[in-house]
Amino acid sequence: MASYGAEIEWQRDEQVFDLRRYSRRHVMRFDGGAEVAGSSSPHVVPVPLSDPAAVDPEELFVASLASCHMLFFLSFAAEAGWRVDRYLDRAVGVMGAGADGRQAMTRVTLRPEVTFGGDRMPDAGAIDALHHRAHEACFIANSVKAVVACEPVLASGPAHEPRR
Repeated sequence: MASYGAEIEWQRDEQVFDLRRYSRRHVMRFDGGAEVAGSSSPHVVPVPLSDPAAVDPEELFVASLASCHMLFFLSFAAEAGWRVDRYLDRAVGVMGAGADGRQAMTRVTLRPEVTFGGDRMPDAGAIDALHHRAHEACFIANSVKAVVACEPVLASGPAHEPRR
């Protein structure tokens, strides 16, 4: 069984520490040496106590779902012999009241736009099947209670411009 970890560090330094006056900015460290500035969302804790330039947990949640889906999609496309030239997802998460009335990420919508190249081009049905398979395999999507939807933006034509 694999184990995954992250190191999260917050320090008071010289700031006042009481319920309403401390900075939520912190550092997140990941294996391999990646270090990311973290903070609470400015939608939850107002600036300047939140840092809008840092990544908040809600954004990380959406990004982890989008990244996991993409990684499986790329793997399955390569397995099928289709060449992916570009994958862009502008995923969005919505915070709201869950079934139990508590605040939760109630919906995450993935909007992957995939551009294919090469001699073999998948049709819309094959692309939908790849997304369905990636969604079913995604470890993160299988781990959450929120609805995780996928609304891919299909590419068309020889220049592979996205359909709108």
